[in-house]
Amino acid sequence: MSLTLRVLAPDQSVFDGTVEEVILPSTTGLLGILPGHISMVTALDTGVLRALIDGNWNSIALMGGFAEVESNDVTVLVNSAELGSKIDPSSAEKDLEQASAKLSQLASEPNSPEKIKAQQQVNRARARLQASSSNS
Repeated sequence: MSLTLRVLAPDQSVFDGTVEEVILPSTTGLLGILPGHISMVTALDTGVLRALIDGNWNSIALMGGFAEVESNDVTVLVNSAELGSKIDPSSAEKDLEQASAKLSQLASEPNSPEKIKAQQQVNRARARLQASSSNS
């Protein structure tokens, strides 16, 4: 048995294919989906979706959204997503360093809008870096 995975962003279909297993970055932790999983809807955090395809793990950086599991179909609706195989690891690492530096500069401003935005940029950059370096 297999799963049909669709990852959809407002501007593109990021992935549409058959997979053996999916690991989702839900807001309550990592969530594994195998064929025959119970129907459900879950909120997704910024993080890395991992999909097992022909025995190899592939990664997709997700920027928050929702996932629905229904009859071996997994539909992921996200604000933005990027295939790990299309992310340049050195560029992603540089983006994470810059975002982390900006967040460090705002350390003395607890809960300011700028600090919250900087933390979101760090989370996005970290997800991109993890997705870029975890395809095997």
